Amino acid sequence: MAKPRTLSGIQPSGELHLGNYLGAIKNWVAEQERYENFFCIVDQHAITVPQDPELLRERTRSLFALYLACGLSLEHCVLFVQSHVPAHTELAWLFTTITPMNWAERMIQYKEKKEKQGEETSVGLFSYPILQAADILLYQPKYVPVGEDQRQHIELCRDIARRFNDRFGEVFVIPEALIRPQGARIMSLTDGTRKMSKSDPSDFSRIHLLDDPDTIRKKIQKCKTDSIRGIAFDDPARPEAHNLLTIYMLTSGKSKEEVAAECAEMGWGQFKPLLADSIIATLEPIQKRYRELSSDPDYLHGLMRENAAKARAVAEQTLQKARDAMGFLPP
Repeated sequence: MAKPRTLSGIQPSGELHLGNYLGAIKNWVAEQERYENFFCIVDQHAITVPQDPELLRERTRSLFALYLACGLSLEHCVLFVQSHVPAHTELAWLFTTITPMNWAERMIQYKEKKEKQGEETSVGLFSYPILQAADILLYQPKYVPVGEDQRQHIELCRDIARRFNDRFGEVFVIPEALIRPQGARIMSLTDGTRKMSKSDPSDFSRIHLLDDPDTIRKKIQKCKTDSIRGIAFDDPARPEAHNLLTIYMLTSGKSKEEVAAECAEMGWGQFKPLLADSIIATLEPIQKRYRELSSDPDYLHGLMRENAAKARAVAEQTLQKARDAMGFLPP
């Protein structure tokens, strides 16, 4: 039987951190053989806010290599760059012409980002959920793995697909949001009540996947803790203790019970070096593979071309069906 198809989009903005890996990427790698996966590096979404062109190019290359280094296999997924497949922007325009204004205006994330950007808010920031719908529907996936915060965007995508199908005939599969069971929620190293984020102004709030061992040890040494001896999970008054134990559990491969017993009588001075060593050991093979891939740009770009060709073969077939349905003459 054919495997169900999935589509995930990843923005090349900021550096991937330990929370991204333990909360999402590690699970994608573990489950990749169950699905026919399309992973899209959405560089055209990134430019809805100002970007330095050379930095955008570098982050796109880096993200492509880093996802492979984390364990995504090109035997089980197509990993490609959005701008390498022109069908995304063409289908987005077709969808823009059938999407009512009030559907786009109700998007919560647009309202939140508009408050931050003020008069600098672009039309692209307003309409990017329609581009996101095109990203998804081009590949006719059954599932779209997302966090709960993206559910509204998936519902818009489903509404657009239904509206198109109702007007022009059945062209698009109506995808389903795949909200996986809550994975590891890794919190900031400077505030155990806030999620680890690449947008946090403090670099000490997170560990990047490419941080060197000395940097990791320094960040762990400086991370926020408390004055209580003995480290325990699940104490609402000790969010940092719970977070750091969770990171140790996931990077060491030990069970929650094993970690709880091991650390119950420890002080922070004993635990922090143990945690740093565990993180370093987890990231070392990822960093080694990343360096290998990055050292051969021609090989890396060859992989990008091959995967873009695979993505285009699927996307252009869907786009042509949409063109035909809407009444455009064939080229």
